[in-house]
Amino acid sequence: MISTSLKRVLSSGAKSFARSGVVSFATVLIMTVTLVIVGSLMLLSAVLSNTLVSIKDKVDVNVYFVTTAAESDILSIQSKIEALPDVLTVTYTDREQALINFRARHEDDRLTLQALDELGQNPLGASLAVKAKDPSKYEGIVKFLSEDSSVSPASGPIIDRINYYQNKTVIDRLTAAIRATERAGLVVVLLFALASLIIAFTTVRLAIYTARDEIAVMRLVGASNMYIRGPFIVAGTMSGLLAAILALLFFYPTTWYVGASLAGWLGGFNLFTYYLQNFAVIFLLLVGSGILIGSLASFLAVRKYLSV
Repeated sequence: MISTSLKRVLSSGAKSFARSGVVSFATVLIMTVTLVIVGSLMLLSAVLSNTLVSIKDKVDVNVYFVTTAAESDILSIQSKIEALPDVLTVTYTDREQALINFRARHEDDRLTLQALDELGQNPLGASLAVKAKDPSKYEGIVKFLSEDSSVSPASGPIIDRINYYQNKTVIDRLTAAIRATERAGLVVVLLFALASLIIAFTTVRLAIYTARDEIAVMRLVGASNMYIRGPFIVAGTMSGLLAAILALLFFYPTTWYVGASLAGWLGGFNLFTYYLQNFAVIFLLLVGSGILIGSLASFLAVRKYLSV
């Protein structure tokens, strides 16, 4: 008996959805746009997070020494840094290698090389490139280098500068930009979700008004609340489900094209590969959001305009 009633409710809901025609199409369209924005925000968040991780992985702390620093003192400091639990690697570059690297980087800049030759001596000091196990540990390493008295040799401090703070500024700005983008995207999603709710709400209200004579007859013959209200909720749920399917179909070719085009710009991150690998999560997110918006709008409209 319950199975038969459920089938009738589902069948009536499908018919109600089809009868609404243009209004149902408009509802599905605006819901699709909303879900496309939801999915786009998720993909954009993945791209931005991958970019931030990639930049953090490439960041290290470079410790530059004065030109008069003795190599033995620098190697001693290197050993102390390597002993820190948060340090992954420490690479030593002596003055001669630093000069070779500088010339290689500026091989097309004749004025710079000419000025360097006129000095008649190597103006560059040795350096240590420190790579931490986690980017969040750099601050502690820099604090150790700046404040711990055991780092400095007996002759006095030999560290000229540490470039951590320049890198930290870049990472902090990028992190802030990503968070601002995600917040702005969330606001846009909420606005479109509200628009979808209002349109779906109006659609159900119109369907109730159109079927008012049929509803009156059902009341007279003693139809249950579920049988009267159910089809309208089913129609709204169908709108959300169809919108989710259309959004998923939209992302397949879009991520394929964008992924192939921008993989080189994104450090090898392929958006299409990410879409396929996380399809189950994206599917649940979009389908769940679509059904939630459609069924919620229908439930609110039925509750307000269909008292049985």
